[in-house]
Amino acid sequence: MKRAMMSKVTAEMVKELRERTGVGMSKCKEALDQANGDMEAAIDILRKSGMASAVKKEGRETKEGIIGSAESPNAVALVEVNAETDFVTQNERFKQFVKDVSLEVATSKPANLEAFLKHSMAGKMSVDECRSELVQSLGENIQVKRFVLFNKSADVSYGLYSHMGGKIAVIVELTGGNGNEALARDIAMHVAAEAPEFLSPEEIPAEVRAREADIAKSQVQGKPEAMIEKIVEGKLKAFSDQVCLLGQKYIKDNSLSIAQLLEKESKRLGKTIAIRSFVRWKIGG
Repeated sequence: MKRAMMSKVTAEMVKELRERTGVGMSKCKEALDQANGDMEAAIDILRKSGMASAVKKEGRETKEGIIGSAESPNAVALVEVNAETDFVTQNERFKQFVKDVSLEVATSKPANLEAFLKHSMAGKMSVDECRSELVQSLGENIQVKRFVLFNKSADVSYGLYSHMGGKIAVIVELTGGNGNEALARDIAMHVAAEAPEFLSPEEIPAEVRAREADIAKSQVQGKPEAMIEKIVEGKLKAFSDQVCLLGQKYIKDNSLSIAQLLEKESKRLGKTIAIRSFVRWKIGG
């Protein structure tokens, strides 16, 4: 007996099937149409065709991973690739995949993650197809989560640093000419260890400063107003030095702040060295 009516296939249903299976949107739409809108039947159709053999794995949470870093003649990049367990992240095939996609980002300089997943690796399969093949081989959900790309400039030195086997990774940009990569890497190592939230006090949002000021005032109630103002000012300076890279004490020489380190290096080199930006990523961050 034929069904009286075909269930309407909505964009939300296609999206859900895509999220559950990792299969492309058009194939998900075809499967849902063929299954008369029945989600589980559509999954079966995709599995039988071989496109969604990793369907159950694709729905599992990915909390572990590696942040890969790579450098090409024109760019530097960080790429986060996630898996379900630390066991899989230590697999050599997983590590090689992270290296490959990191170098591919630095070399091909994609516009965004969606475009990169469609990008062909070595003229063969797309990045997403390579990822899917790895899922089936290693038996866990694996996802390329994000990437960041810095286009190289002649007047900038770049420092890359990876910590804890790729659990934390940092890129630091130093202006003042190239040739200062060792200093940039030392500062990147500092950033990995001290986790600054901002570069300078000017970057701290007004609402964050206001909250810290309120907390500081609540700690010194009952004192003269002039004293309260001074204490609050001191506490805000201490907070700023704690969360801003330039105010932090340099981990390799705590007699210097990062700002003082840059000043010292600028005098030694006879040119102004400054941090233009930094990125610190932590797995799952």
